[in-house]
Amino acid sequence: MTLQSLGARAATLALSLAFITCGYAQSPAAPATATPASAPASKSAKPQVELKTSLGTVVIELDPAAAPKSVENFLAYVNAGFYDGTIFHRVIKNFMAQGGGFDKALAQKPTRPPVVNEGEHAEKAGLKNDRGTIAMARTNDPHSGTAQFYINYKDNTFLNHSFAKDRVPPQCKEANAPPPCKNLGWGYAAFGRVVSGMDVIDKMAEVPTGSGGPFPSDVPKTQIVIEKASVKK
Repeated sequence: MTLQSLGARAATLALSLAFITCGYAQSPAAPATATPASAPASKSAKPQVELKTSLGTVVIELDPAAAPKSVENFLAYVNAGFYDGTIFHRVIKNFMAQGGGFDKALAQKPTRPPVVNEGEHAEKAGLKNDRGTIAMARTNDPHSGTAQFYINYKDNTFLNHSFAKDRVPPQCKEANAPPPCKNLGWGYAAFGRVVSGMDVIDKMAEVPTGSGGPFPSDVPKTQIVIEKASVKK
């Protein structure tokens, strides 16, 4: 995925985030599919999900009004027990902590079909890639988000829909735009925020990282495990 007019560090981070579900610097592949149970309707306008991790408990408040399909998708995985026993497999201090797709053996789990990118809708509702927000990880295909998510350590403006849209090159705005242009201008969709346990997320950034499984870097050397994910009653 090409992001225009970014600093070298920001471009590298955004690119590696885009390709994370199928390995660094590889072309995106169609995700394996499984069918966890559908999420039941929540009584709460903003349901909360509790992640009990090996470093402590984190509570995430979801925002169905801002990103309904992303929230429904996340709740389906939670209610199916999909996240139990998965790890935060990629952590970069001052950027984000990513998890939800790999087990303790660093094997990628089969997922549900991907959901549509809701970055624009979420941002218009006031939910952006700010510190403490949770968002959909994906490949360079903007509509490829499945189970993986990331939590922002800081306001990552360059991941927002508006930032990406403003930097779509002129040739991609023409009637006969090249095919790769369809992947530009989308950004990453936030769908909730941490309301308790951000100190736990911050602790993750202090764990030394290195290579592991299919990844050459950024894998915590001491595994950070999601022991249990559940909807708070």
